[in-house]
Amino acid sequence: MKRKILFSIVTPLGFTVRTTESYWTLIQSKHPEITGMLGLIKDILKMPDFVTQSKIDKDVFLFYRKINNYWLCSITKCLGIEGFLITTYITDKIKEGKKVWPS
Repeated sequence: MKRKILFSIVTPLGFTVRTTESYWTLIQSKHPEITGMLGLIKDILKMPDFVTQSKIDKDVFLFYRKINNYWLCSITKCLGIEGFLITTYITDKIKEGKKVWPS
């Protein structure tokens, strides 16, 4: 059974991020605070406030956008020119990592 792609978005880093409908449902079940924020999350992947690279895995990128007094963070994994959404959540703290965008 082929999984239905919910979105595929080109990021400012030049790779495409995708996710499936079923995986998006899983993310929302783990982080119910982001329910109803799909449009905003797509916007963040297209035009974040900034992006950092994980200190642990150089292929993982964290896309941030300031929302009121918090940050909306979408974490992606890049595999060449293709990537996928790992998770997304609201936080009051930015994780450590190398700022890669804007440079």
